[in-house]
Amino acid sequence: MNVQMLGTGSAFAKAFHNNNALFTLNGQTLLVDCGITAPKSLYELGITFDQIDAVLLTHIHADHIGGLEEFGFQMKFIYKRMPKLYIADTLVETLWESSLKGGMYQDEMPCLESYFDVHPMSEGTDCEVLPGLRIKLIHTSHIPNKPNYSLIVNDHFFYSGDMVFNYDLLRSLVEEQDIRLIFHDCQLHPPGVVHACLSQLLTLPPDIQKITHLMHYGDNQPEFIGRTGLMTFIDQHAKYGIDPLTFALNRL
Repeated sequence: MNVQMLGTGSAFAKAFHNNNALFTLNGQTLLVDCGITAPKSLYELGITFDQIDAVLLTHIHADHIGGLEEFGFQMKFIYKRMPKLYIADTLVETLWESSLKGGMYQDEMPCLESYFDVHPMSEGTDCEVLPGLRIKLIHTSHIPNKPNYSLIVNDHFFYSGDMVFNYDLLRSLVEEQDIRLIFHDCQLHPPGVVHACLSQLLTLPPDIQKITHLMHYGDNQPEFIGRTGLMTFIDQHAKYGIDPLTFALNRL
């Protein structure tokens, strides 16, 4: 499996695109989140929406869903194909009624299912989103009373969908669930109110830091290179290969 970050920036970053990713396996591609800058980032990489087989959303914030209107319109009117949309069952109504309906509603296209082949996901249940690519949603805290989900990919890869620091969860994932690779959002300055901040992540033991890679950071990220302990930054647009047996990460 390959992972390519369309962006690695925080919601307010301008030097980096929104924190969205492409997971590619067996010739098929899953887009994880589709923020405001996703269409531009795809254009910069020479990738069209038609090359994406499915999209999965972690939560309802513009840096994670803001490009979904264009994605839906392009697929509907240019490529004439209805893409698969994987989303937590708790988010389906909110996505349409509170985010997309204002721009996408038309008399002949009155609902989310007019544009997407919607696949609601239940928390804690494995779902094969593409052949050979299984994802389990786990609820993680971000904004109070706002559903938010992180991902367990093929049993051993944890991808955070924006979350506050949770030391016990990360230790449990590694020690009890055999997680071997972590992509974690990282706010560079404290306090970590709605995101884990770097000073908190630096309290993780060495064995967890070694497998943790940081994303969703601010524009001053270059100032922090070499200051992340045993953790490393993920770079936007870079392509990474994940070993199917060890889950070691290699930049391609």
